[in-house]
Amino acid sequence: MIHPYNNSTQTRWDHGEFKVQLNQPNNPRPIGFCDGSPEDVAELLSIAEAEGVDDVKINKKILKSGRELWTLGGQETPDDQNSLE
Repeated sequence: MIHPYNNSTQTRWDHGEFKVQLNQPNNPRPIGFCDGSPEDVAELLSIAEAEGVDDVKINKKILKSGRELWTLGGQETPDDQNSLE
C-alpha cells in the first residue's frame, strides 16, 4: 500500500516503519512511502498509467540500513541497483 507523504508518514519513516521512500527527481520532499512489495510496484504502475504515463521507470537505491529510496521517472544513475520499466 502506498502511503502519501504527510507529517505522520514522515515520522513513521523516521522511526523505520516503512522500507521504501518514494521520491521524484529534483524534489526534496518525498511523495510517499511503502513496503516495497510487488503489490506496491503494481500500484505505482497503475497510478502512472491512470495519469497517462506510458514509460515508467523506478530507480532503486539501497541504503546501508537496508531501506530503499525509489525515484519515480528519474534518470538512471550508476548508483541505482535496478530499474523497472
